[in-house]
Amino acid sequence: MKRFCFILSLMALLMLSGAVSYAQDLRDASYRTLGYIKSDGTVQDASYRTVGHIKSDGTIQDASYRTVGYIRSDGTVQDSSYRTIGHASGVSPRSAAWYFFFR
Repeated sequence: MKRFCFILSLMALLMLSGAVSYAQDLRDASYRTLGYIKSDGTVQDASYRTVGHIKSDGTIQDASYRTVGYIRSDGTVQDSSYRTIGHASGVSPRSAAWYFFFR
């Protein structure tokens, strides 16, 4: 019975530890952590405070869910008023969002 409870506890711990997964760690040239982009698009600083959100449709939001910009499928980067502020071809939309909006 003790062994069964131990295995059950271990399984629960493993399941919970996988509940928060990070898709990307953002680091500087000295390998210091600048922030994280979680698999759901949440952007966090090095202290794990949420600073924004990258939605699957390319909408970029701040920590309060206010839209601050857009990353279009062709790599065009726009501010919240749809003015083009840059282009990011050949990189992932998440990388472009980090560079233009959260850096």
